[in-house]
Amino acid sequence: MVYRVGPDWSVSVEDMEAALAQMPFVPCSATQDKAMGWVPPRGDAHGALVELVGGQRLLRFQIETKGVPGAVVKRHLEERLAQIEAKEGRKPGRKESRELRDEIVHDLMPMAFAKTSSVMVWLDLDQGRLVLDTGSQSKADDILTALVKGLDGLQLSPLNTQVSPQAAMTAWLTGSADDWPAHFAPGREVELKSGDEMKSVVKFTRHHLDDEQMRLHIGQGKLPTKLALDWDGRVSCMLSEGTVLSKITFLDGVFEDNAGAEDNGGFDADAAIATGELGALITDLIAALGGELL
Repeated sequence: MVYRVGPDWSVSVEDMEAALAQMPFVPCSATQDKAMGWVPPRGDAHGALVELVGGQRLLRFQIETKGVPGAVVKRHLEERLAQIEAKEGRKPGRKESRELRDEIVHDLMPMAFAKTSSVMVWLDLDQGRLVLDTGSQSKADDILTALVKGLDGLQLSPLNTQVSPQAAMTAWLTGSADDWPAHFAPGREVELKSGDEMKSVVKFTRHHLDDEQMRLHIGQGKLPTKLALDWDGRVSCMLSEGTVLSKITFLDGVFEDNAGAEDNGGFDADAAIATGELGALITDLIAALGGELL
């Protein structure tokens, strides 16, 4: 997911490190259902929270959630309601039932298993972009809130283009080979969805996208919501109608071609190659969508 950083905003790496250090990740307490915060991108204990690689800033945001399965809560609630009815000869009302349910969840929470996930965050100040390695809007909202709260003056907005991805994908799929934008070629997967109340969906997987049957579906009103793309024979990905890139895969030779990008290897080399390739891909994609709508 790509966001635009407000103009003229900047902060030193040192000041950014100090700001994020005020919001470190701390695991959920016994009765807490969600915890969030920053962790070292390299995965090293007590490492830096902001890594600078080739001018790109890399962060990692961690989220932990705990929840009691609904079926377990329902069973315990039914038992409690039955006990009250047997003992007091009455059926608890809605308000009392809700309070009992909340009490059961609170009591069972210490036994709940925690689920932990992390999201890499890439800040490219030269291009004024923030890139999140997630397609989840809820996770993105948590990260954006943490960044805006922690970094003074930071303004973030979704990436908007002159042509919507859906309009562009429709034109590419129904036009000729010459209508495809520079640097991009069709992959072999597309999802089409109708806009009527049926919301019918058709998926073509491992399929040539110049198929007449697919064009017929588009002619009947189904529009592309996801489309596989190949960028310069170097990266494959899936573009969605919400300008989200998923299923990103670096194709054969990319990392070998750039093996000397960083001489210290490991995290730095991978980060330099990935941000270099994806930065160029995003720039070309914005151009393919008519440029940014400012």
